[in-house]
Amino acid sequence: MWWGGRGQSFNIAPQKEEPEMGLSGPKSVQGTGMPEPRSRQLGSCLASGGLPGEQILAWAPGVRKGLEPEMPGTLICSNLRVTFQPHGWQRSQETPLSNEYDFSLANIGRLEAVHGPSRVQLLRPGSLLKFIPEEILIHGQDFRLLRVGFEAGGLEPQAFQVTMAIVQARAQNSPAQQYAGITLSQAGQSSDSRKPPIPLLETIEDWETERKKQAARGWRVSTVNERFDVATSLPRYFWVPNRTLDSEVRRAFGHFHQGRGPRLSWHHPGGSDLLRCGGFYTASDPNKEDIRAVESMLQAGHSDVVLVDTMDELPSLADVQLAHLRLRALCLPDSSVAEDKWFSALEGTRWLDYTRSCLRKASDISVLVTSRVRSVVLQERGDRDFNGLLSSLVQLLSAPEARTLLGFQSLVQREWVAAGHPFLTRLGGSGASEEAPVFLLFLDCVWQLLQQFPAEFEFSEFFLLALHDSVRVPDTLTFLRDTPWERGKQSGQFNNYTQVYTPGFPGAGNSINPQLSVWDWNLRYSNKQILQFRNPGYDPEHCPDSWLPRQQPSFMVPGPPSSVWLFSRGSLTPLNQLCPWRDSPSLLAVSSRWLPRPAISSESLADQEWGLPSHWGACPLPPGLLLPGCLGPQIRLWRRCYLRGRPEVQMGLSAPTISGLQEELSHLQELLRKWTPRISPEDHSKKRSPNTILSQSR
Repeated sequence: MWWGGRGQSFNIAPQKEEPEMGLSGPKSVQGTGMPEPRSRQLGSCLASGGLPGEQILAWAPGVRKGLEPEMPGTLICSNLRVTFQPHGWQRSQETPLSNEYDFSLANIGRLEAVHGPSRVQLLRPGSLLKFIPEEILIHGQDFRLLRVGFEAGGLEPQAFQVTMAIVQARAQNSPAQQYAGITLSQAGQSSDSRKPPIPLLETIEDWETERKKQAARGWRVSTVNERFDVATSLPRYFWVPNRTLDSEVRRAFGHFHQGRGPRLSWHHPGGSDLLRCGGFYTASDPNKEDIRAVESMLQAGHSDVVLVDTMDELPSLADVQLAHLRLRALCLPDSSVAEDKWFSALEGTRWLDYTRSCLRKASDISVLVTSRVRSVVLQERGDRDFNGLLSSLVQLLSAPEARTLLGFQSLVQREWVAAGHPFLTRLGGSGASEEAPVFLLFLDCVWQLLQQFPAEFEFSEFFLLALHDSVRVPDTLTFLRDTPWERGKQSGQFNNYTQVYTPGFPGAGNSINPQLSVWDWNLRYSNKQILQFRNPGYDPEHCPDSWLPRQQPSFMVPGPPSSVWLFSRGSLTPLNQLCPWRDSPSLLAVSSRWLPRPAISSESLADQEWGLPSHWGACPLPPGLLLPGCLGPQIRLWRRCYLRGRPEVQMGLSAPTISGLQEELSHLQELLRKWTPRISPEDHSKKRSPNTILSQSR
């Protein structure tokens, strides 16, 4: 399987005598006596996949190890990536980048050189190699592993050279360096007919179309931030209540952290609204009109308002980063953890605990949104991390349309990319100390939902893997910048305020093509691979049209008049006012972690009485709402992602398609044929089952 790291979906031709290959530069290989390298010959090795501006620094013949069967080929280091080219494999022009064979320099997390059974050197940027390596191990930040052994016979200097080239290229690589000049023709599109795969929400038309799709009649698209003079981390357009003027929006947003005031995230078909905003800027001094505007935006036309303390019961950014580092160290093939203590070490990483916490809180918020008509406001100080995570999960739990392939991509574009999640900083691409893979934690949460509700999602695990790996592939601006302002400035979008997808766009000649996004999957994946993005177990009856009418359904009831609540520690606490600038500060203006969580036996808020007034009545759960289990065994390790560096662990994972099952069966039959001659003659005289042979060969 091309995702599991143990087999390939490409047709590898039988090994032939290789022509003499060289580097695409004037230098020869020192000390080998080889003739002047020829760029045309190495160009044939790269086929048509060489990228504009790419320079080959070094190469060496080798064998990819760790897989069955091992593959001979060539390890190539360029100024943009490290790639392994199997003998006979031709890179497709339609997929200039390869998920299986390419490692961008930014994706390399650990580089090791090995000589013999005991000599292992960890190579950091600036290190000097102390010996000629027999093999090197490249550990990707995305948990992939590339292990290449070098052939003997006078080619040792080439192995030394390509290893040092990787070390030097990593040292010189800019954290935000991107693949240069991927053209529209390589994406299989022409500039005249180019359309985005999904709306990128960079135009007012995109936002208006999305608003109509959600039937958010009480909201409008605001242009107050069109020139990013309100907040550079916000998109140019967002949704505000119909009756709120842009002048009021500008003044109200100034009283929130980083200018990220309350705005609509999602409108529930039943009438509720999910909002998100930054923390109150309590040092400001708003007048009565500003306070009235803030309260009006938070209420969003509802009498019942719930403020959600987002960070309550969730890990800090530092906690997420530490857990991810521990998880990656544990999943390395050479982990020092004993096999009998591996699962306890996994629990010690806290990664599964944090996944569980996010799912549990998202479930509670989903009940708040779907149980009665109200305004639910997610409030996080920066409004750029866990607000996006919880808002996205709530929509996945509550809206079947978000579980479709197109709907999920639109969700990520709206709640993460357009909303200003700092991808570059959080994923370690800016050199800052504020690293925390919050988006990867979100993808793990989505995978947990996919395991618990396999018939509810149109996309498959392989799509999530593709998205997981794409955050470190620097070919588009989608995940390469921290804010929409930076992304637009890099692409030249604001030179004349033209739309990104206008033909002849002035930014088309930049180092990166602004007309491409991460959603252009054919940049890196073949049609066969893209077909695996769809979940074969998806039930078509769960389509959005069969879910709810666009009117308020009977199970949604209005809340009591003028009720304001704080949701924290799993319980609702009444508040006297919304804003902290009134007579006394609200609980959100100070720490609310002192609030005790009531002793309950259930994992879900839906099973509690909440301590609400009796006239609210019972809260029946609406159809289409998913409430995941969060108990210990129900939260699992994403093996196909995190254990990709261990091919032996990938065996036995269920294949998603009939062709995948056939490939799995063929692989096992090939292993049986290879292992059968190793059985002693006396064993042949006994009747042995294939299961016995497999168990003894491990």
